[in-house]
Amino acid sequence: MLDFIIKRFLQVIVVVFLALTVVFFLIRLSGDPTTLFLPPDAPKEQIEEYRELLGYNRPLIVQYGDFMISAVRGDFGQSLRSQEDALSIVLSRVPATFQLAISALVLSLLIAIPLGVLSAYKRNTIFDRIAVGLTVVGQAVPSFWLGLILIYIFAAQFKILPSGGGGSLVHMLLPTLTLAAYSVARFTRFTRSSMLDILRNDYIRTAKASGVPPSRLIMKYALKNSLIPIITLVALDLGVLLGGAVITEVVFSWPGIGRLLMQSLMNRDFPIVLAGVFIIALIYAVINFIADILYAYVNPQIRVK
Repeated sequence: MLDFIIKRFLQVIVVVFLALTVVFFLIRLSGDPTTLFLPPDAPKEQIEEYRELLGYNRPLIVQYGDFMISAVRGDFGQSLRSQEDALSIVLSRVPATFQLAISALVLSLLIAIPLGVLSAYKRNTIFDRIAVGLTVVGQAVPSFWLGLILIYIFAAQFKILPSGGGGSLVHMLLPTLTLAAYSVARFTRFTRSSMLDILRNDYIRTAKASGVPPSRLIMKYALKNSLIPIITLVALDLGVLLGGAVITEVVFSWPGIGRLLMQSLMNRDFPIVLAGVFIIALIYAVINFIADILYAYVNPQIRVK
């Protein structure tokens, strides 16, 4: 078990390292950020002086080496616009992103598990076909389009919910619904599939033939065994929700990491972008790491493989 944990921990380090490396070189392709902070008619001497001040006149590989050494110490530099510590700015947005992702995950589970269980138990009925149809729609609709439609209906037409912003539960409703839509569809399909596999087992048929009530048959014998793969999926999906919240946060002006990253990309505020990618990659890798450990603990065959 210890070897398994060490291997997975090394994979976490590799994932974060590769994410930072890729993003570092990709954002350099967008051009020199010094031109954004000077007037269009700024003399060449002033541009060179500003570039030297920011350290962008050095060879790219030297900038990369200095960046990685600083990143190991948790130093991503200062924001090019606000001159504040980049990592502190990103960390101040983490609670809002977690708040949105966790609420979307909880809402998804509350809807998806009962819907998936009933759909599997009532297989090939009208209820099952409607549920499957809704999951197809939920996975096909883009989140930004769904968000705009919800804003149009509840904020613009009925004027009962705010169109954006944060700070209260009312502000969370529309972004939570938007972010949860895809997860509801995904969890429902997975729960239905897992339950169908369990319901085909002999011990379920035996329990049913013995006169076990349907509610007890589902809750005690079927759902309990079908939840193991679902738990793994939930752990992995939390990382997806944190990363996928970028578009939702932008649509609803939610004050999280996603919106901050988008604004920083538009402004070429490289330290903020790199610090944000580091935090998202770290969260995603750690969640996967914990999920792997839990799954290996539950199923020892994973460790052997």
